[in-house]
Amino acid sequence: MNSRTKWNRKYNERITIKQEEPEANDRLRGVSTSLKGGRALDLACGLGGNSLFLAKLNYAVDAIDVSDVAIDFLHDRAVHQQLPINPLVSDLTDISNIPLEKNSFDLVIITYYLDRGLFPVVKSILSDHGFFFMETYYQSPRLDHQGVSNQYKLEPQELLREFGNWKVLFYEENEEEGRQTIFCQKS
Repeated sequence: MNSRTKWNRKYNERITIKQEEPEANDRLRGVSTSLKGGRALDLACGLGGNSLFLAKLNYAVDAIDVSDVAIDFLHDRAVHQQLPINPLVSDLTDISNIPLEKNSFDLVIITYYLDRGLFPVVKSILSDHGFFFMETYYQSPRLDHQGVSNQYKLEPQELLREFGNWKVLFYEENEEEGRQTIFCQKS
């Protein structure tokens, strides 16, 4: 089964069976006082909880996901709520097919998706003094099994090594939950 089919099934279940409403990431909400609006990019946006939240904070949001089910759902929510969100179906494993201009975003977010090949892209497309927020699984010494392959988990301190020369406004490795979070500003 390809990734689009896999994620379409998961999101379809969340929408129709569980009737879940997407919510913004808790840590993103926590750092939102630093966010003043502009142009944002939500990579691997899923059902769009973060995108909807950012649009309400005066961001024009480009939201990208491999799942057309998720993107259609987000598009309907954005139209209904009259929010400036541009949802796009695209496979992030081939980022070269997405037209992203250098220094064109004030904020880039990635939650619970890991492709290290996106790090140089983020550094290129983020404007000077723009913000980057990322949270995903990491190889916590306290958790042997999270149901996620190690190839999709960060190494301890990895986001600090990758973005530590920027102004780090928030960083956390939560060993109990097995997640790593960074919120930083490009210097």
